[in-house]
Amino acid sequence: MSLVIAYTGSRGAIIAGDMREIRIGGEDAAISTLEEELYSGKIRNDDQLRRRADELGVTILVRDDKEKVRERDGILTGEVTESERGLLRIRRLYVSAGHYAIADIEGSRFELKGRGDTSTFVVLGNELTKQIAFAAIRQYWKNGTPEDAVRVIVRAMEEAAARTASVSGRYLLLQTRNTLALDVAIEEDRLACEIV
Repeated sequence: MSLVIAYTGSRGAIIAGDMREIRIGGEDAAISTLEEELYSGKIRNDDQLRRRADELGVTILVRDDKEKVRERDGILTGEVTESERGLLRIRRLYVSAGHYAIADIEGSRFELKGRGDTSTFVVLGNELTKQIAFAAIRQYWKNGTPEDAVRVIVRAMEEAAARTASVSGRYLLLQTRNTLALDVAIEEDRLACEIV
């Protein structure tokens, strides 16, 4: 998991996602130790991550080119993934101006976890990245404009990248003013899961 942040309000929606993907191989106990240290914030940068992986005898592959946010027919989507023993879990966020929905996808199972039609920030990630993002939102958000929301999101992404190696310094940021209903995109994804 890493970090996806969205803002939805009556005048627009914004979504940003970091571009880091980390694949880890080795003994289960060593992988668990590395993941716990990474997701707790103990491992803050790439040098520490490589060094600790070597100490634990774990192989890592770090990519900073995974696009976790995209625009689909006027709706912004973002997702974070978690893989455990070959099982892929996805938490997907859908946003348009004034609307958001969150779904969990695991194999052929698609479960809508929540939705809202209000102005709000929504954050997906591990516990540490969510804490960092919500702290930035509390500190910098003053119920401003969509442009102010962009600044808050950028600040949160930068702070997360500085405090944990689980988030890349690179991120993608998308915006829309569309107020489209999310149901069509959600239903397309639900049907795609059933086909798998």
